[in-house]
Amino acid sequence: MKRILQLIFTTFLALPLFAQDCTELFFSEYVEGPANNNGVEIYNPSNNNFDLSAYSVNRYSNGSSSGPESWPLSGTIVPGQAVSIGNGQLDSVWVTSYWSVPVDPVFYNATNLHCSGVYPTPFYFNGDDAITLEKDGGIIDIIGKVGEDPGSAWTDDATAGYTDANGGTWWTKRQTLVRKSSVKKGVTMNPIVFNPTLEWDSLPDGTYSGLGSHNCDCISSTNISQGENESFVVYPNPANIGDNIVINTYNKIDRVVVYDISGKSFLVNKINANRLVFPTNTLSSGSYILKAWLDTGSFVEHKIIIR
Repeated sequence: MKRILQLIFTTFLALPLFAQDCTELFFSEYVEGPANNNGVEIYNPSNNNFDLSAYSVNRYSNGSSSGPESWPLSGTIVPGQAVSIGNGQLDSVWVTSYWSVPVDPVFYNATNLHCSGVYPTPFYFNGDDAITLEKDGGIIDIIGKVGEDPGSAWTDDATAGYTDANGGTWWTKRQTLVRKSSVKKGVTMNPIVFNPTLEWDSLPDGTYSGLGSHNCDCISSTNISQGENESFVVYPNPANIGDNIVINTYNKIDRVVVYDISGKSFLVNKINANRLVFPTNTLSSGSYILKAWLDTGSFVEHKIIIR
């Protein structure tokens, strides 16, 4: 009997932990558009601020189940806020055997944050790659199915397991997908089949107007006052000396100051914009505090590391 109870207890511990409704970040929009206009949007459905340093966006390409390309996040996302991240390729890039087409400026300006345009990054997905949102190495949301190559895309064709084997309508290629407002949490278990029609609405190719906001039955982004929106994202972090660090904020930045551990301050810039790019070539390796004053009168702080 004791061994049976131990077996039951061990089995119970091995069961996956499922996210509760409205408590964890999830993907709220997905764009696979013309050229390399690829991006995702991450939404905070909870009543809590989230430190993004524990999170990353990952691509499992062409049916791979391990070794994804990873893009770490850094910053803070507040309740009801949606942060969009897109491919930052502004020039033609040589990819293995061809020149990759740069992103559309309209798409670029529609996203809050941009990854490096240097191949490879997770944002070179093309419809047949599983995209995950991970926290401390564990999956908290999935678009697609890790380990499956659906062909060109996942589709609406149930007879083919939602792959394009029978010529179904593409859903993850040349489409914009918006998470249904009734969805309150991400997909934490790799699905047996990925049916995109269950939790997503499909919009025409090249639709970017909704990036940066999301409606969810947990809370409505329209119910959050402008003064409380202090979401920001910092990338890259850690950064190498010589890298450009980008800070994107929901409210406009008035000025930014970086402090070293001795308290010495470096005035980075006085601006009036939602995005700031500053070089690190004047800094030494070590830890710094980035402090950004916003046009609302409040400020945000974040630790950055220079290697």
